[in-house]
Amino acid sequence: MEKNNSDLFYTCSLIEYVARNTKNRRNDVVKYLENDIERIFQYADVFHCEPIEKVANDFQNRNHIPEGNYDNLADCKYHIPDYWDIGEVFARLIEDCYEEEQVIAGIKEVYNSWLADKILDFNSDLYYQSREYLAACFKEGELLLS
Repeated sequence: MEKNNSDLFYTCSLIEYVARNTKNRRNDVVKYLENDIERIFQYADVFHCEPIEKVANDFQNRNHIPEGNYDNLADCKYHIPDYWDIGEVFARLIEDCYEEEQVIAGIKEVYNSWLADKILDFNSDLYYQSREYLAACFKEGELLLS
């Protein structure tokens, strides 16, 4: 897959924004957006022209995403990366582990993986590890010794 795919970056950032806004787990947001993930990815360049708050609100309403009770930010003791930063981490992981024609399946698999929750623990340092390390961990199915 093309490195630094801006459509994938936007899609992952939007998932992160919606999850934070609705206090839902990221894999739950992906499930709620099941019928729109491909559309978001395909038209990311168009959606990117609007404020992300508006786009997120439109998709939240369209998909009836309820308010959840998951808040991984409240317990964070350190710097909280913004939704663009985390969108980039997930986009890179998908880029490094899936071919272009597998990107939609890759989004669903990565967000439903064991590694997603580890990355989203902002009290750890995993989210800012190198993309190569995260891809290797994902492929091996466990955190590797560094």
